[in-house]
Amino acid sequence: MSRFDALRTMLPWRVARILLCSYFGLLLMLLFIENRLIFMPVREPRVSWNPPTPDGEHVEFMADDGTRLSGWYLPHPRPRGVALFACGNGGNMSYWADYFATLNADVDLAVMGFNYRGYGRSEGSPSERGVLADARAARRWLARKTGVEERDVVLMGRSLGGGVAVDLAQDGCRALVVESTFTSLPDVAARVYPFLPVRYVMRTRFNSLKKMATYGGPLLVSHGDADELVPYSMGEDLLAASPSDCKRLFRIEGGGHNDPQPASYFRELAAFLDSAPVRK
Repeated sequence: MSRFDALRTMLPWRVARILLCSYFGLLLMLLFIENRLIFMPVREPRVSWNPPTPDGEHVEFMADDGTRLSGWYLPHPRPRGVALFACGNGGNMSYWADYFATLNADVDLAVMGFNYRGYGRSEGSPSERGVLADARAARRWLARKTGVEERDVVLMGRSLGGGVAVDLAQDGCRALVVESTFTSLPDVAARVYPFLPVRYVMRTRFNSLKKMATYGGPLLVSHGDADELVPYSMGEDLLAASPSDCKRLFRIEGGGHNDPQPASYFRELAAFLDSAPVRK
């Protein structure tokens, strides 16, 4: 065999080896920077760290591992409910100032928002375990502040925050409200990287579909049918997974993943909460 024939025979194997090494190199790189791809904290406020209502409070509290956290509490003189809201994966709680003000004024909620660790004024670096611990610390602070039982807090969350709220709902809650939330984070990653085995190698799970199967309390799922990141079908799957006999799906016509909630949503939310009274 000539040298040319030998090179021609070896070339496909070399190309295959290069491609295989590149594939595994990309996979390892994505695993190494997984948290950076999921959590996108911003330290500075969007406008200001001042609470969005005149009587709102800026609060500080601590997670069980000693991480110092920050949040806002917006009281209400005659609240329809006491709600804890978990934000999405980007920015910080100041990006939700108008939304919190609407929940407070239009839905008549005493509401608390908070910064996950690594976000805004909160210390630390985010991870799945960390943000879940932060949310439990926030719920504990809110229950003590308002004098309600932790299991009587309304749990709300948007996108990744919906996964946080679903996890907390395993402890019990007055009602669970999730907006534009995924079935699990690997399910979303598999849509973005269909050529990688992300379902099997991702450390961060937020498996809301599995957890929803054990949640039987009042449930409101809100989802846009034009969501380009988390498909509408995932909202339907979350609703179907819950054995609750008090559950609703609010479909936002033409709604994208980051679009604001329409005014009709807040009316639906108020009616939903009226159907989920506090336990006597």
